Amino acid sequence: MKTTIALLLLAAAAAPAWAETYEIDRTHTFANFDWMHLGYSHHSGKFTDTKGTVTLDAARKTGSVDVTIQVASMDTGVPKLDQHLQGPEFFDAAKYPVITFKSGKLDFDGDKVKSVTGDLTLHGVTKPVTLKVTHFACMDHPMLKVPACGADAVASIKRSDFGMGGYVPAISDEIALRIEIEAQKAGAAKK
Repeated sequence: MKTTIALLLLAAAAAPAWAETYEIDRTHTFANFDWMHLGYSHHSGKFTDTKGTVTLDAARKTGSVDVTIQVASMDTGVPKLDQHLQGPEFFDAAKYPVITFKSGKLDFDGDKVKSVTGDLTLHGVTKPVTLKVTHFACMDHPMLKVPACGADAVASIKRSDFGMGGYVPAISDEIALRIEIEAQKAGAAKK
């Protein structure tokens, strides 16, 4: 009997960790975008309403990402420009109100995620995109007292690939993306 209990305890200790699911913190997650205007200067904006989940299994070096961004949450700092960009010449938010990114492929460098490859759906078009992770950290949140993860990720896309090629080259086709994300473990009791 003692041998059986000892074997069960050893098996439990040797078992790999299970994947953990983290819910995106909507107040600390932003998708930023940047473009060149008429060759003079770079302009930028961000989306302020992002939700979704990130699943990580650090032991197996696997995970997934499922994110939804509300196009109507766009903020360039210029309300008239926001309206124009959300109109039919660009994002056409009335027809395509959300942007999604879904990934089941996370690449690790040791314990850190170094890139995330998935499908970006924008303006009704889905294309593969790889986000390079420039910063990644998981630890207990100092104020919420729950497990949390955060990351910064960057990519470059061509808006014409997503059916949004109006005004190229006056407004650059290439758009720089920067995603800043924080997420807390789903279901974790906040102390």
